[in-house]
Amino acid sequence: MTVNEQRATDPYPDLHVGHLEDAAVGVPAIVHAMVPALDDMGLGRTAKLSLTINQDGGFDCMSCAWADPPEHRHTLEFCENGMKAVTWEATPVTVPTSFWAEHSLTSLLDRSEYWLGQQGRLVEPVHKPAGSDHYEPISWEAAFALIGERLGALESPDRAAFYTSGRVSNEAAFLYQLFVRAYGTNNLPDCSNMCHESSGTALTESIGVGKATVVYDDFEQADLIIVMGQNPGTNHPRMLSALEDQKRRGGRIVAVNVLPEAGLMRYKNPQRPRGVIGRGTKLADQFIQIRSGGDMALLQAVSKRVLDAEDASPGTVLDHEFLAACTDGLADFRTHLAGLDEAEVLAATGISSAEIDELADAYLAADRVIVTWAMGLTQQKKSVDTIKEIVNLLLLRGNMGKPGAGAAPIRGHSNVQGDRTMGIWEQMPERFLAALEAEFGFPVPREHGRDAVKTVQGLRDGEIDVFVAMAGNFVAAISDTEVAEQAMRRAKLTVQVSTKLNRSHVVTGEEALILPVLGRTEVDLQGGVPQFVSVEDTVCSVHGSHGAIPPVAPGLLSEVAVVCRMAQATLGGTGASAGAERLEAPDIPWSEFERDYDLIRDRISRVVPGFERYNDDVRRKNGFELPISPRVRRFDTPTGRAQITVNELEHLERPAGRLILQTLRSHDQFNTTIYSLNDRYRGIRKGRDVVFVHPDDLAELGLADGQRVDVVSEWPGQADRVLPAQRLVAYPTARGCAAAYYPEANVLVPLESAADGSNTPVSKAVIVRLEPVAG
Repeated sequence: MTVNEQRATDPYPDLHVGHLEDAAVGVPAIVHAMVPALDDMGLGRTAKLSLTINQDGGFDCMSCAWADPPEHRHTLEFCENGMKAVTWEATPVTVPTSFWAEHSLTSLLDRSEYWLGQQGRLVEPVHKPAGSDHYEPISWEAAFALIGERLGALESPDRAAFYTSGRVSNEAAFLYQLFVRAYGTNNLPDCSNMCHESSGTALTESIGVGKATVVYDDFEQADLIIVMGQNPGTNHPRMLSALEDQKRRGGRIVAVNVLPEAGLMRYKNPQRPRGVIGRGTKLADQFIQIRSGGDMALLQAVSKRVLDAEDASPGTVLDHEFLAACTDGLADFRTHLAGLDEAEVLAATGISSAEIDELADAYLAADRVIVTWAMGLTQQKKSVDTIKEIVNLLLLRGNMGKPGAGAAPIRGHSNVQGDRTMGIWEQMPERFLAALEAEFGFPVPREHGRDAVKTVQGLRDGEIDVFVAMAGNFVAAISDTEVAEQAMRRAKLTVQVSTKLNRSHVVTGEEALILPVLGRTEVDLQGGVPQFVSVEDTVCSVHGSHGAIPPVAPGLLSEVAVVCRMAQATLGGTGASAGAERLEAPDIPWSEFERDYDLIRDRISRVVPGFERYNDDVRRKNGFELPISPRVRRFDTPTGRAQITVNELEHLERPAGRLILQTLRSHDQFNTTIYSLNDRYRGIRKGRDVVFVHPDDLAELGLADGQRVDVVSEWPGQADRVLPAQRLVAYPTARGCAAAYYPEANVLVPLESAADGSNTPVSKAVIVRLEPVAG
């Protein structure tokens, strides 16, 4: 059964479409967070975890990467979706051994992500032999031996790929990339390739580092925060508290988005009386409802207005001292924007000149400005250039390297940024590779490896035989679902290191393994001694994470232990296979690393800049902040100066009778994990097979609210891709634009449709037509 056929059999007969919410959080958020937690985990377990999550000495939420307040944390420092993530992981429900005999892989293909996740925690390693349609239990020793034999038998290490999700800790990520590079390849695709790769690419080229240039307290100190392509009310709700603090201090917020998002309209903070019995806090002073793909045009238009204001009053608008001392490229930028066509800007953005004037006036009136963004920007065709335009705008008035100002990409997964810092990247810079080589004494490969899109292409083309995933749900998360699933089935062996079932466990290679691991919430004992791990949040603060409850079942291994034992079985040492012996692996103390995580951090301290006193600093209250050079107006670019760049504007054309579709998450969802079938703020209940379209577009296309349509994406020279039988929902999205849920709508995104410069799937600019379903 194809992905489309499978989805067509799951019509959500109880789907209900209600009204849109105009405020986020409040008392309903408490109810929706705590009732499922109490039902699933009971009072004692819920109380223990809710009082420990995101606390100093507690465990870090496995959901988003939003920063913890450095001071004055609440007793309950979590959001609705954070508690849902905890409940999802810490459930006492486990998958019984009988499950594997009762359910064939063929039958599981018919099950939704929601159903798979509801089966409970994985507690035993299982193996699908070649030719079998069932997993069956396997011992840990046999599982690792099989991995070592299969990897050792490959004709080249580059015929294997090693994926990482942002859930993985710093310690496990560092060991994982060490194992992969000792094995001999840089094939290290990760979830960043699919989300914020564009941010890292653009920021590194412009200011020398691909991370946020702000700290937590900067949000409160900003005079103006511009929030672009981002839905904090669902994807990182604790950010709303920081935005509320900024508003209460007198700051302004501008929201730029294709859809109105409740969290940016009004915030009802459940920890303040105003949020419980009052109307809450209005956040956005201006909402710019931009057309998909129009952000670059908007940013250029605002920058041109800033330059025009300088020309009208020379020496009073731009930060000339900063520009002269710290930047290159202003003259070329001025010349380029002098020719900007206002008519093209208005066509690209779908907004009025007056709206652009209002934003420019707000920017000019502010001394301290933060621009923050997420995947609404990073998954566009011109996403890298768009983010460079954010940097351009900030640099013009010196909004970098001073309190309350800077660039703030908001990461979606809890340690996706830390994993990159630890070396999870297919093209790590030479300084990291050289330090790794010096520390461990083996020749580290230099040739760039495969990213996520190139990994699917390698599987499809028979160039990759083994696929190993540390957490995540790769086949559901990547674009072009049917192509990705067909490609994965061509692998000889797939290995999933996981806590719960997902689609990637049922779409396998000829052989498959599932290796269950401890969750972030659980105590990790090694030799009877509790261990802890660490993570890096979205503003580059590193802190420890300590499990709070006993493991859900005996025999589970930690992620660190799984990596160490895979490495031993593959590269040599205890449990090594015959194939591993020929690899002449370096002398790396894997068993010692497994027993004592401080030894891992000691080695990290000699490889990764900023971690020189890792074991001491991570034990400090609230951890430590990494040194980010733009914060002190130092720019590690080839010239040592920030780059103001010239970027050619490309207007995304919408063919007649077509719409520009973006994928998005529902409220009860984290990445590909579905917590329920509801999307409360958008008025959707008990279903996910919907496509949001403006009422005027429906009328223009001769369609009606509630009608069923096939959503068909078009890509030159290829067959159409179809998301079948979606219910039309009349919704106040931007004209000419539509939206459907991720990951279901990934089937519409061609693998070849990737962002210039970052190769990130273009999930925010899919040209589609809507075809009525007969009957």
